[in-house]
Amino acid sequence: MRATQLFAPTLREAPKDAELVSHRLLLRGGFIRPLASGVYSYLPLGLKVLGKISQILREEMERIGGNEFLLPALFPRELLEESGRDKVDVLFHVKEHDYFLGFTHEEVLTDIVRADVQSYKQLPLLAYQIQTKFRNEPRPRGGLIRGREFLMLDAYSFDRDAASAERAYAKVRGAFQRMFDRCGLASLSVQADSGAIGGSQSEEFMVLSDDGEDTVLRCDVTGYAANAERCEAIPAPAEDPNAPVPPMEQVATPGVTTIEDVSRFLSVPPTRLIKTLVVVAPDGEPTVVLVRGDRELNDAKLARHLGGPSPLADAATVARVTRAPVGFAGPVGLAQGTRVIADREVATVRDGVTGANATDAHLVHVLPGRDFPTPELTDLRTAVAGDVSPADPDGRLYEQHGIEVGHVFNFGTKYTQAMGATFNDEDGAIRPIFGGSYGVGVSRTMAAAVEQHHDADGIIWPVALAPFEAVVILTGIRDEAQPQAAESLYAGLRAAGVDALLDDRDERPGVKFKDWDLIGIPVQIVVGKSLAEGNVEVSLRRDKKQREAVPRGDAAAHVAALVRQLKAEV
Repeated sequence: MRATQLFAPTLREAPKDAELVSHRLLLRGGFIRPLASGVYSYLPLGLKVLGKISQILREEMERIGGNEFLLPALFPRELLEESGRDKVDVLFHVKEHDYFLGFTHEEVLTDIVRADVQSYKQLPLLAYQIQTKFRNEPRPRGGLIRGREFLMLDAYSFDRDAASAERAYAKVRGAFQRMFDRCGLASLSVQADSGAIGGSQSEEFMVLSDDGEDTVLRCDVTGYAANAERCEAIPAPAEDPNAPVPPMEQVATPGVTTIEDVSRFLSVPPTRLIKTLVVVAPDGEPTVVLVRGDRELNDAKLARHLGGPSPLADAATVARVTRAPVGFAGPVGLAQGTRVIADREVATVRDGVTGANATDAHLVHVLPGRDFPTPELTDLRTAVAGDVSPADPDGRLYEQHGIEVGHVFNFGTKYTQAMGATFNDEDGAIRPIFGGSYGVGVSRTMAAAVEQHHDADGIIWPVALAPFEAVVILTGIRDEAQPQAAESLYAGLRAAGVDALLDDRDERPGVKFKDWDLIGIPVQIVVGKSLAEGNVEVSLRRDKKQREAVPRGDAAAHVAALVRQLKAEV
């Protein structure tokens, strides 16, 4: 490819709303252009990167026996009604809700399998596709990191039993790890929440980045890693479990409703407060949830415990359940039959403070189990840095940030039972098929690579993902010898199997150098003044100050060897 033929409009400045490094550099480098919030066009450079990522994914999926499909992006409502996912909040609705735009394809593949797989002899089956997905994100962020339309590899395994499904899960998990290694990305596998996909086993692949929107908690002893949504929170012990607690007492707290204000007004640390929340459970019934005052309720853990999303109740429901306005709810004196669940740490609170279920009043000297019945206790809070590690009692959690680039789920029979996907086993019995679901964000991987590989001047692509492996930069287009030498070198590189670009534009050398530093092609070859001595200058984008003079006649072979060396480093 010649630069005079390439559509790659670079920008000197990125739009002000581009917050993340990857968003800014992909815009400035001419890889993507925005069409609407969370919706992007891929320009030729961006499409080449997506193609290289996709090819790596295909090779690794075929290596483990994957069959490539291309499934519709448009789903009829009836299909998602079978699995109960027609109410998922990220769905785009089309034609008065008769159709949805696909956000993932479990139901579509299960529909194919239930029609065409009848015997154990047809299992196992591993299917995958690379397809555009749509999610109605309320707050798109970070360019390709969180969009409403994106490119994704999604894979699905179908097996005879749980043991076979576990083996399929491990096989795909290993393939994903190889994919990210080949892409030149340092990734980390972490325990994760299954979310709308469901299932009992779930891991995310994270690319660590200071700008990542996911919080990863790691053990400083074992290296254990989990998404903060999933990480078990080990209760802190009571400060003095045997200290006497005075009788409970109601005190006036006029207009004091927040944890911070109550703590300040009563001169009590937030660790002694019990936060009382009223949520609406999936069955529609109000449920009271308790967490320690300095802790945050983990919505994902609550959803797992109650069997689905459980949003906060409105003010009228809070008043009906607690007989008090929002800000004064508490667990003491609730109506009989009210379901109360609490984070395990609430049981360690002594001499606590709660709302009094009365306007402008709180209760002090509250002792769980004495002043209100011991509630259902479970892990409901978000773990934080400094907590005891669930992997080792001597370990402590510390925090990192990451970008989720892949996710693997083992969902058992969640979809196959709901949709009637069964098979005839060897003994003639009809059994449900066991399934797994696996995904890699192709466009998100492109952005994550930029987050991990860049400097102040632009992108530094890993050679496996770069839109071109080498660029020949012609600095003296009007010099008789330089264009001829550049053309000859370009032809030699292509003959040697190097994916090369020739910058034959009539631009100042400074403009060209800035563009290629921004775009980030791994190897730069400058055909310029040193040609008078029979040399060209070769440098790596990651170490561009170290330019090596290479004889013109040896340059193609030298660069080809350099590219092979870069590929071998992965």
